[in-house]
Amino acid sequence: MGAAHWIYLSGIVVIIAVMIARKNVVIPAVAATFLTAWVFTGNFVTGLESIFNASLTAATELFSIFLIIALVTALLGSLRALGADRRMVEPFRVVMRSGHSAFWVLALVTYVISLFFWPTPAVPLMGAILLPAAIAAGLPPLSAGIAIAIAGQGMALSSDYVIQVAPGLSAKAAGVETGAVADRAMVLSLITGGVALALGYLMTRAEFRKPDAALLERWEAGESEAAAAPRRSLIRVLPRRRVVQTEPATAGGAGGVAVLDSGPGRGGGSGGGSRASGGGTGGEDAGDVMAREALSSLNGGDAPGADCPRRSKAFAAIVPLALIGLVVYMMLGKFTGLVPEVVGGDAAALVGGVATALLLSATISKDGRGSLERCADHIVDGLVFAMKAMGIVIPIAGFFFIGNADFAGKIMGLGEGAKAPAFLFDIVVRIQDAIPDSQYVVGFGVLIIGMLTGLDGSGFSGLPLTGSLAGSLGPASGVDPALLAAIGQMGCIWAGGGVLVAWSSLIAVAGFARVPVLDLVRRSFLPVVAGLVVATVVGLIIY
Repeated sequence: MGAAHWIYLSGIVVIIAVMIARKNVVIPAVAATFLTAWVFTGNFVTGLESIFNASLTAATELFSIFLIIALVTALLGSLRALGADRRMVEPFRVVMRSGHSAFWVLALVTYVISLFFWPTPAVPLMGAILLPAAIAAGLPPLSAGIAIAIAGQGMALSSDYVIQVAPGLSAKAAGVETGAVADRAMVLSLITGGVALALGYLMTRAEFRKPDAALLERWEAGESEAAAAPRRSLIRVLPRRRVVQTEPATAGGAGGVAVLDSGPGRGGGSGGGSRASGGGTGGEDAGDVMAREALSSLNGGDAPGADCPRRSKAFAAIVPLALIGLVVYMMLGKFTGLVPEVVGGDAAALVGGVATALLLSATISKDGRGSLERCADHIVDGLVFAMKAMGIVIPIAGFFFIGNADFAGKIMGLGEGAKAPAFLFDIVVRIQDAIPDSQYVVGFGVLIIGMLTGLDGSGFSGLPLTGSLAGSLGPASGVDPALLAAIGQMGCIWAGGGVLVAWSSLIAVAGFARVPVLDLVRRSFLPVVAGLVVATVVGLIIY
């Protein structure tokens, strides 16, 4: 390894240490990106350019997730204006009578949908339909995010039992049958997910609340449960969802809405305290957008949906039926030849298109001739929400993208035909030589290597490496290569697929749950790691 490899490795260590210390990692990520590119190319100017190129590359790769968040948030804004959002969640209260039942219903439905269509389209469906009902039932947003992430990005995607992209990559590299890897991965994913969900539930159940419609109102206004008590002197939530500003903002201009941060890392912040939005000043966090929108509804007179109960009831039925029809369409494509099969990025695009069509319909129904301006406002609010809440991960992802050969050449401007470095993979290949020939050491070694390769946030990019290691280390250590490939697959996808790193598709889960993505990573870490350890031990015993 060269000097640039050591700098990149040092950057990873520093970023992990800073995350453990509950601090923001943007500065270490940007500094490590600059130093890695500078040392590798020997050009100071290229190092500076790489800072921008890394963030640009990350933004390009992640923008589809940002756009889905924005469109579904805009859809929810139009439904909120109609008053249809509250009507829409009523049927689910039959099942979600408490935070406890809501946790397991969210996990089960997310798992089933994600198993067939991957988590990307599943998360918007959960965010639009079940998540508001779960919040009203007393489930904290962070607990809801844990349930969705573990069941979808973790348990369903790590097995990929239906679509079988992940088992296919692992099996090809290991030289074994795809079915063998898929079967073992399914067992390991169920064990890991079962342990992680149980621990996640036990660790957060003390935060569950009694069912209350006010919980949903505070969540929609971007107000955390912890912040609710201190904010009572500033904002009161009254019947019919009217928001009253009882005193002027004092920290950023008169006439604004004072907003209390929910904790470290929210919207890129580093601590608690109140801020004000309004008066033309900046500094809004993700929740400020919703609080400002709630205040604007007061200025408009009646509560949302008060003047159009029929349209409110209609869209409360139309939206769930449309999304259920979307799922049925995907299932027909998967199991029949009646319609084309829709998976992966196409499925996400279809969800985004349906959300946009529903947004337009709801806005036209509510505002009529004023819908041209109001629809644009909803979309802008959705984009602002997505970027305020999740934009912080772009420079972080840029650092890990520079460690991937698929992106490193573009980021450092190496030119056409130049061989791009693979810093992360080169480091992992160097580590593999230190693994002893013991089945448990080999098993956990492949698991750790898979988790390390997952640090780039892709989840799938490390599968050829862990599969190759399984094929070479399995016969020498007496471990089934298919099992080792499945273990490596668990490490890659549970880490990089969207549970243990904040710069993966986990940002979509955090965005819809409206919680800081780094808080979601921290609370998921122990349950997921415990699940991976148990699954690896059980797998080595039964296979």
